[in-house]
Amino acid sequence: MLLNYRVVSAFLIRTVLFIASSMFVGSLFAQQAPTQEQLQQAQQASQSQRVDLSQYIQSGGNSTGRGGSINLPSDSGPMPAGEEGLPPPYGANLFKGGFETERSDGLNSSYLVAPGDKIAIQMWGTVNSSEVVTVDNQGNIFIPDIGPIKVQDVPANRVNSVVTQGIKSIYTNNVSVYVNLLTATPVSVFVAGPVLRPGQYAGLASDSVLFYLKRAGGIDPHRGSYRNITVMRQGETVLTYDLYDFLKMGKLPAFSFKDEDVIFVGEQGAMVNVEGAARYPFRFELEKSKRSGTALMNYARPLSKTSHVAITGNRESGPISVYLPVNEFAQFTMADGDTVLFNDDIRPQVISVQISGSYEGPSYYAVEKDTRLLDLLSYIEIDPEQANYGSIYIKRESVMEQQKMLINESLDRLERSLFTAPASSSGEASIRAQEAQLVSQFIARARRIEPLGKVIVSENGKVANIRLEQGDEIVIPAQTDLIQIAGEVLMPQAVVYNPEATVSDYIAWAGGFSERADDDRIAIVHANGITSFVSSDAGQHWYSDEQNATLQAGDQILVLPKVDAKIMQSIKDVTQIIYQIAVAANAAS
Repeated sequence: MLLNYRVVSAFLIRTVLFIASSMFVGSLFAQQAPTQEQLQQAQQASQSQRVDLSQYIQSGGNSTGRGGSINLPSDSGPMPAGEEGLPPPYGANLFKGGFETERSDGLNSSYLVAPGDKIAIQMWGTVNSSEVVTVDNQGNIFIPDIGPIKVQDVPANRVNSVVTQGIKSIYTNNVSVYVNLLTATPVSVFVAGPVLRPGQYAGLASDSVLFYLKRAGGIDPHRGSYRNITVMRQGETVLTYDLYDFLKMGKLPAFSFKDEDVIFVGEQGAMVNVEGAARYPFRFELEKSKRSGTALMNYARPLSKTSHVAITGNRESGPISVYLPVNEFAQFTMADGDTVLFNDDIRPQVISVQISGSYEGPSYYAVEKDTRLLDLLSYIEIDPEQANYGSIYIKRESVMEQQKMLINESLDRLERSLFTAPASSSGEASIRAQEAQLVSQFIARARRIEPLGKVIVSENGKVANIRLEQGDEIVIPAQTDLIQIAGEVLMPQAVVYNPEATVSDYIAWAGGFSERADDDRIAIVHANGITSFVSSDAGQHWYSDEQNATLQAGDQILVLPKVDAKIMQSIKDVTQIIYQIAVAANAAS
């Protein structure tokens, strides 16, 4: 009975504890169970703290360093930045190449055999044997019945002949031998000095110094020297590298590394910044014995148009600023921190001018920069029956840029007025939204139009004797009997000129106005480039004088589009821009 009582008591106690704990846990979950809104808030908070790994990868895993970004080795990352906004050092992109990841597993022919390498030996004939031997610590391989053969420091392409000669010194007749170097024992090389990741790196003895420098992240672009790299073995310097020789001429001395060799990158020497008209505008490291302008120009390679060099920097006596002809700069001695600006400071005395339209002879002329139009026209041959020499005009790049700027300024003002205009009611806001959509489409099309840059130089057969500019295009229109009708007409076409016909007649022959046409303001583009505006009502003018409004053979009638005033509050601005485009580009937007 006592046992049963104890069992029942224990059971009751466990039951009570289980029920109590269940009630406690249930109440705990009832109090802390998050709602759907709380879950969403927690998820958003979690997402706001996450880092987009793709952005980090695209940035190349950059870590901010002194004066710019120092990029860890990557085959696709940007070139290291220069210090304090200065240009990057010459050769900074050397370690962005993929020579480390794209190396082959095979041995190059200049590899020198070292202890630990494995060599396969095949013999057939009087003696048949096939085995793989290892080069021992003394640099020998041991072949049974033959003995040791010295192979250490033998180039890979001579291993076959050396081993074959040793075997045939014993087996002189009827034995054929084939020897192949199978694998090379890796060596461990230390990289020290101003590199991004100094340390110990494994590679082959035949690998170049660039391979090990790339494994170490490359030379620190702000502190390391590209011209003072040494290889030390047991504390002694055995080789010195100047990477400028590799960058400039592709010179890279062959070298066989051994275990515990040290590649040491020296501290950066005196640096000169190159700017301006140079093929290599970088920071260059100067050698102590070669700090003349000639040495710098050998690497910076200034353009042939360079005439002068500006040098700014500091000396013990204070700041300097020198401006020299390029031939005198060759003997100038530079110092650390100098900035060298190669400049084209000789103004050309000859300009080139193009001829287009109806002419005979060359299409390009090289003339002195002060040449005037009539001086050049005397050298241009034309056929008076084919060329309309009384309507010459010029297309000029500077005028084209100015016209483009004025049109863009007008479009910018239109855009600002469109999106900053207030709306007093919901109905007006709806109209403004519709207007904004239409005007935005108009602005996008208007920005794509390129002005012609026309300079009007002729009127009534007289030509102004203006000074020519570099790149001018002199247009000599061809004689024609046609009138072009374009823009907002039903059938744009060319019609034979009729001196008795009016503007309305030509528009009628082109099928009449379209629904979008503005029949009160029609542009007439004359053969000499002048643009007049007239009304279709009996050809009456409103913008120019009666003479300019008169149609002549070769003119173009351009019917401009009409802006709907019912939905367009900015009709005045749009109309003004349309006129600007018509004058500048002979086009109806």
